[in-house]
This record gives sequence, C-alpha cells and structure tokens, in this order.
Amino acid sequence: MPDGVSETGFGPRIGRSVSLDHAAELLGVSRRTIYNRIRDGRLQTIRTIGGSQRVLLDSVQPDRSLAADMSSRSRTS
Repeated sequence: MPDGVSETGFGPRIGRSVSLDHAAELLGVSRRTIYNRIRDGRLQTIRTIGGSQRVLLDSVQPDRSLAADMSSRSRTS
C-alpha cells in the first residue's frame, strides 16, 4: 500500500481550505449557493477533525475565473 494511504484506501487531502462563509465571500454568492455547489460537485470540501466542513481553495479558483469571465463579457456587451 502506498505511503499516506490508509487501509480504507483514502489518503489525506492536503490543500488550503476556507470556511463556507469565506468561500461565499470570495465568490460573491450566498452561503446557500455554496451548499448547492457542494451538492452539485462544483466545490470540493473536507471535514476537519472537529467535524466542520471547509471548502478547498483549489475547487474555488475555477469558479472565480468563470465568474470573472462572465462579468467581463457582460461589460463588453
């Protein structure tokens, strides 16, 4: 079995993460939209040892570039 992978086959997910509220602020959307995007698989999350859910920044970045692209298109129209 590779290093860092448990017997269940799941390895630790390492990456920077933010709270759901901070993700909503970064994306300019509501907390409810964050929950919807998590459910739809558009945002990836992790659970902390304490049980809190956090959004991985790597999954937020593509949405931010998409939002910026859409906003720039609306300005040029």
